Amino acid sequence: MSLVAAPMAIVDLGSSAQQSAAGDCCKEDEELSSNSSSLIMKGVRHLSDSGITMLPDSYVLPAHDRPGGLLVANSRVKLPVIDLATLHDPSRRAAALETLDAACRSYGFFQVVNHGVDGDVIAGMLDVARRFFELPLAERARYMSSDVRAAVRYGTSFNQAKDAVLCWRDFLKLVCHEPLQEAWPQEPAELREVASTYAAASHGLFMEIMEAALQALHLGGGNGGILEELAVGSSHMMTINCYPACPQPELTLGMPPHSDYGLFSLVLQDHVEGLQVMHDARWLTVDPIPGSFVVNVGDHLEIYSNGRYKSVLHRVRVNSTRPRISVASFHSLPAERVVGPAPELLVAGGEPRRYMDTDFATFLAYLASADGKDKTFLHSRMLQQPL
Repeated sequence: MSLVAAPMAIVDLGSSAQQSAAGDCCKEDEELSSNSSSLIMKGVRHLSDSGITMLPDSYVLPAHDRPGGLLVANSRVKLPVIDLATLHDPSRRAAALETLDAACRSYGFFQVVNHGVDGDVIAGMLDVARRFFELPLAERARYMSSDVRAAVRYGTSFNQAKDAVLCWRDFLKLVCHEPLQEAWPQEPAELREVASTYAAASHGLFMEIMEAALQALHLGGGNGGILEELAVGSSHMMTINCYPACPQPELTLGMPPHSDYGLFSLVLQDHVEGLQVMHDARWLTVDPIPGSFVVNVGDHLEIYSNGRYKSVLHRVRVNSTRPRISVASFHSLPAERVVGPAPELLVAGGEPRRYMDTDFATFLAYLASADGKDKTFLHSRMLQQPL
């Protein structure tokens, strides 16, 4: 689907009927504008459902940050594809590892096919996600919070308490550890069961990809290594995103440019495009492959690989006609675990250290105090002079 902005209608105001219609439209937008604070706090799904025809000022980006109205043909990208079946075939594994290694070094993104996650699990997750955002606002608002540390959190924008300009997104954040699943929403009725099944499948896929990435990096993962740590305990958060149809998509974004905190993020998306990645100083729109997962390197893996693998900027565009649903799963080491460059790279490999150590508490403190855009957290962990 094209993300070209819908052209604005040209109205002949010589007709009294058209003048009346235009006047009614302006009055509706003025009334909505006068109540914008309360409407905005209810999220963009509520704004979209209210029938607005103009974007509230709180969502309008400065001119230099706007995505613009046109997507040209050469602004699309087919990400490298990792066929998990080839990783399971000893005769083809080496070639698949080379493809994975190249993707993580150059794009920081790839798509995974033949991943073994049942189609019904994928379809069920997208369906229950869509139906959650169709619930009455009062039901969704039970989980509304601006606390970035909340285990279950319904919110809007990127970091609504700090964003200078709001993003055209509502989300439901779920921490995926089993005891906390009891706090997940009870509506829709199947959400807990479907989401927990999907979370388990996502974690299993992450472990396969992580094992392959460590092998591609020639880093030992087992026998006391990071892979064994992940098998014992890990952090896993799932964010369900809703990007409703937007009246003026050329003026705003669903998500601002950012990188992900963690080792790998796995993104399940519906058929509506919107994800863009920064590559060679250009924003490229990802062509979705039905039934696949988009996987990207997170800040933790860039730090752990000492910069060999890249956690790159990405953002989300919205459109004027169709809502978009995605489910992002963020996987990493336990929150209390300090992460730094792999010792094998610094000692045996003789590489200079390029990053300071970090932990999840440091990241949360940053997120609570900054706008979280443009990869500034990862930049804050980089050493100006490698040690």
